[in-house]
Amino acid sequence: MAEEMAGKDVKQKNLWGMLCHLSALVAFLGVPFGNILGPLVIWLIKKSDYPFVDEQGKEALNFQISVAIYMAVAGILILVIVGIPLIIGLAIADLVLVILASVKANKGEAYRYPLTIRFIK
Repeated sequence: MAEEMAGKDVKQKNLWGMLCHLSALVAFLGVPFGNILGPLVIWLIKKSDYPFVDEQGKEALNFQISVAIYMAVAGILILVIVGIPLIIGLAIADLVLVILASVKANKGEAYRYPLTIRFIK
């Protein structure tokens, strides 16, 4: 019985860790700042329940805040035409890295995004 409960707890931990990352994809549905709000909401709700969710929520938030900053810079660089391919590349990288992080988190493995500014420690 205790083993069954422990197994459910691990599944819940992994599920919420994965959702911290996947919730950032709400931005691709057109929700303004959804890439930041999705992970923020899940992190705030579940961070005290699971240390893994606390860690992965911070990681997802830091990455999405970093992506927002990079997108803003790329938006300014549209004036010199180089910003358009940068925005496309950033969007593709964001999508791929979020999916990769989600798969890792679902397996219970911590994921660290590359090129992330660590705002939340």
